[in-house]
Amino acid sequence: MNDSRAPTVLIICDGWGVGATDPEQIERQGNAVAMARTPVRDRLLADREWNLLTTSGEAVGLPPGQMGNSEVGHLNLGAGRIVYQDITRISIAIREGTFYDLPELQVIAGALKGSGGRLHLMGLCSDGGVHSHIEHLWALLEWAERKGLPTRIHCFTDGRDTSPTSGRGWVAEAVQRTDRMGDARVQTVSGRYFAMDRDRRWERTEQAYRCIAEGEGPMSPDAVAYLDRCYAEGVTDEFLPPVVIGDPGNRPEGIGPNDAVLFFNFRADRARQLTTALTEEVFDGFDRHARPVTQMVTMTRYQEDLPLPVLFHPVALENVLGRVLAEAGMRQLRMAETEKYPHVTYFFNGGLEEPFEGEDRHLIPSPKVATYDLKPEMSARELTDALLDHLAEGQHDFVLVNYANADMVGHTGSIPAAIAAVETVDDCVGQVLEAVKAQGGTAFVTADHGNAEKMLDDEGKPFTAHTVFPVRFIYVPPAPSAHGIRAGTLADVAPTLLEVMGIPQPSEMTGTSLLTG
Repeated sequence: MNDSRAPTVLIICDGWGVGATDPEQIERQGNAVAMARTPVRDRLLADREWNLLTTSGEAVGLPPGQMGNSEVGHLNLGAGRIVYQDITRISIAIREGTFYDLPELQVIAGALKGSGGRLHLMGLCSDGGVHSHIEHLWALLEWAERKGLPTRIHCFTDGRDTSPTSGRGWVAEAVQRTDRMGDARVQTVSGRYFAMDRDRRWERTEQAYRCIAEGEGPMSPDAVAYLDRCYAEGVTDEFLPPVVIGDPGNRPEGIGPNDAVLFFNFRADRARQLTTALTEEVFDGFDRHARPVTQMVTMTRYQEDLPLPVLFHPVALENVLGRVLAEAGMRQLRMAETEKYPHVTYFFNGGLEEPFEGEDRHLIPSPKVATYDLKPEMSARELTDALLDHLAEGQHDFVLVNYANADMVGHTGSIPAAIAAVETVDDCVGQVLEAVKAQGGTAFVTADHGNAEKMLDDEGKPFTAHTVFPVRFIYVPPAPSAHGIRAGTLADVAPTLLEVMGIPQPSEMTGTSLLTG
């Protein structure tokens, strides 16, 4: 073990990609990264070795052209190999036809046929590919029609990983498809801000729950007309208040005792709260008037202690970076604010909840604001102060820290706020690098995917999704080095860290070190 604890520090500037460099394109695409004053980053690019990493598509186990995201990014970063993502596994199963024969689906169909209950399909109706994909919902509707199951859809609208009003088209298509099925319809609509909160803002989850589980809440006779009205009032997909679709004189009931629920989101972090509210016997998030759902299936496993059937089980990742460091006797520190805490722990560790031996974790609460453009600095300065204290103590061999600002503020669509977010992170990274240098450590500065470098679409409207732009990987050694940095993918980062730390790379890691020379 390295007794001096000269740390190796991986700094993730979440959502900080490399976009347009031409001044006209910077303006046209709303490149908040290029518009920001970033003296620390500017010095690094001038004085340090760096190159570009691909964070999207097949390079991270996604379909070609699919933008990356924080879950995928941190999985690849920690695994040291390209991780075949759930969206790809599910889409292949649908294309090959094996999806329709999954045993869990057969169990649902048999139970509903026997009880006369209804099937409730809920999830994000979006082609964003981050939390779900609309093609997976269409496949489930095809299966339900084949089985003759009465079906209700609870549509969560996106507007965060997609354009802010793209939900109208998907809700309209869901209405058209269910109209052709017979006993099927869109029963509720909710913006993801409410239905997919992950920050224990139970008052948001409650509004979606009331509509879905209890059939209570505001009503609208027509789902598409409801979206049109909200758009006219300046409310876009992400923030659509939950509503029950139907005739107020004949209010639809919620989830009945004989009904079954299938949550078709494949990403776990924003599916857990609503799933917990629907299913757990002991629950204190808010008062529930309905009994817990007894028949629920999820697309993937959302949490180890949620004992629900799943359609696609996790693929075990052996010898991820955290385990390799633990078995080498290294002390690790993982730090982030609330929004990215699961990514530096659960996802970076290959989907394991429990920390490895010698792995410490420090969570900094994210600010309690409605949207992060209201506080673009988020909790970056508090995170930095805590990290500086840890570095001064010199107790850790490896440190992973995530700065959420460029991603979370980028999702709001506010260019001035995103500029402020980037400038905050730049200043914080400068402080961390000085502290790492004082300890004789090595730092790497990178990102998991892009976002804030493109905030306007081709029509000049807000672009709130991730991008397919590459990110930089910057090498900051404690002393001049003969090593250069080659271009690569996120899968190459863990092997690079191991080389710097003098630890053999396990055979399961198929990435290769980015160091050259």
